[in-house]
Amino acid sequence: MRTALISGASRGIGAACARALTRDGCRVVVNYQKSAQAAQTLAGQIGGLAVQGDVSDPEDVERLFARAGDVDVLVANAGIALQKLFTDTTPEEWRRIFSVNVDGAYNLIRAALPHMIHQKWGRIVVVSSVWGIRGASCEAAYSASKAALIGLTKALAKELGPSGITVNCVAPGVIDTDMNGNLDEAALGELAESTPLCRLGTPEETAAAVSFLCSDAAAFVTGQVLSVDGGFAV
Repeated sequence: MRTALISGASRGIGAACARALTRDGCRVVVNYQKSAQAAQTLAGQIGGLAVQGDVSDPEDVERLFARAGDVDVLVANAGIALQKLFTDTTPEEWRRIFSVNVDGAYNLIRAALPHMIHQKWGRIVVVSSVWGIRGASCEAAYSASKAALIGLTKALAKELGPSGITVNCVAPGVIDTDMNGNLDEAALGELAESTPLCRLGTPEETAAAVSFLCSDAAAFVTGQVLSVDGGFAV
């Protein structure tokens, strides 16, 4: 049985990925930072393991992997957002966005690679965003961090391909999650109207893309950015 570790898996896209990969036959490690009850409930439902850890902290990630064991499938999903004018964004806020969204992915991948390289097989899926492709006004820090993940995906796909490891990226559009819960109905309506499919996406639809990229059916797919956005970025 393969072990899959999903960061930021207590809710939203991460939780949907945990359920999807469990159905695919994986033993799933549900990583969380603060939402202990939600993570433990989810882990109980899917027969997985809930493990606390701040992905931006390398020592926390080491402890996370010590509990998880060897990881065959990694979904680097944990992320935070910031809606603010660029001129009002403080250096501390900028650094925090990158420490979670980019350094977090670095820490997770770095910890997962020794086992994957040793066995010459692995699946890594990084969760970016449509804003990493298009950019968003008042979300410069978030957009920049998500764009960095796309560059990381493409570079690592070339570097790790000879070791039998695929590295791909999912770029969700406007998904009905808590992260978008701060937007009012009018804003969400405008985003839905800007989406060719005329609605918001669901966490389960994003998880289906992640499931595919982690599967044997995607064995010859690497370095790709799969947009799950209802056509928003077209």
